Amino acid sequence: MARDPLRTYGGLSRRYGDAVRVPFGVGRSFFLLSRPEHAERVLVAKQDNYVKAFTYRPLRAVLGDGLLTSEGETWRRHRRVVQPVFSQRHVVGFAPQMVETTEQVVRRWPDGVALDAAGELRKLTLGIVGRALFGSELGAESERTGRSLEALQRGAVAGTFLPAATAKRGVYRRVPGLAGALDHLDGMVQRVVRGSSGGELLNLLKESGEFGEAELRDEVLTLLLAGHETTAASLAWTFVLLSRYPAARERLEDEVDEVLGGREPKAEDVDQLPWTKAVLSEAMRLYPPAWTIERDALDDDDVAGVEVPAGSTLAIPPYLIHRNAEIWPNPEGFQPERFMGEQRRSRYAYLPFGGGRRICVGAGFAMLEATLVLATISRTHRLDLVPGVTVPGRAEITYRPAGPVPMRVIRR
Repeated sequence: MARDPLRTYGGLSRRYGDAVRVPFGVGRSFFLLSRPEHAERVLVAKQDNYVKAFTYRPLRAVLGDGLLTSEGETWRRHRRVVQPVFSQRHVVGFAPQMVETTEQVVRRWPDGVALDAAGELRKLTLGIVGRALFGSELGAESERTGRSLEALQRGAVAGTFLPAATAKRGVYRRVPGLAGALDHLDGMVQRVVRGSSGGELLNLLKESGEFGEAELRDEVLTLLLAGHETTAASLAWTFVLLSRYPAARERLEDEVDEVLGGREPKAEDVDQLPWTKAVLSEAMRLYPPAWTIERDALDDDDVAGVEVPAGSTLAIPPYLIHRNAEIWPNPEGFQPERFMGEQRRSRYAYLPFGGGRRICVGAGFAMLEATLVLATISRTHRLDLVPGVTVPGRAEITYRPAGPVPMRVIRR
């Protein structure tokens, strides 16, 4: 499970079904639950009974008490301050910066040359988050930030099953390769926090009076990393799928051409791009960046017929729920039409951003960003996988391509 958690989860699910109990030490069990009703019970109906699992300890040691890792009153206070910036009516104001940053990156792409699409998209999304939320130009740091984040994720996964006493930042600084990564991330956050211009979210955090210096650092680091890594991964998988399914790509290009008529996209265009949004939704069904959600039970519970004792750890993997053949016919197939028109399935059958009150605060921002980026790039360029290339995934904190994604840039 430590070496390859996703493969292990998949093997357990195939062998034992949608609800699996694994003995996990004396008096403790691990439950793998892969149905929408499991997700609804744990993430929504009884969410007060479930807290972030022990598996998040290493991540908390590194990121501190940001929205991703904090609990209780700390989480509620942070969420209350951050929420207004990410309201749906508010995020549309970021659209011009999203499109402009995308255009700047795309203009530098030489026609006919193979690039690492995953790296380019990380540069792009880090640039968008830096400019829109924090008023900082961060795109140039994307390569080193990407390497630092990979080191951080590997360290966090490796530390999952170590004793709780080791889940401290000082301990992780002694891990080979992690000290430099943490130094880079800390330095980037300090530059953002001390920047003179500031962005809307940064100014809100500073002016709220709710954040001490350490808390401000934790929240900025969390939002910077979560805000660019997940969207970059989703876009990378989207372009890989479009390269493999040329009919879907042609339909997307036709839609973009018809709606935009050669101009740059705007926020108000998004609702007129249903196929573009469906392509992104289907890519996130197949490759959800937040591929597993894990909780510890405070008290005994019954989760859709599964008796869960207090102290148990539960994994609710969107990756497995999204590939449940009872809910999603041809679950391995890429069929964006699943997301066209009215949906007749449980709302918890599709969890790209989690569920309940801890649903990703930036979900609206991420979907607007991904749609505008996909439309902006597809308006002028096409990305084709280099022949013979396979793109394996890596499941750590996020699910993303395991390495570079070589794609040839073709100007339309």
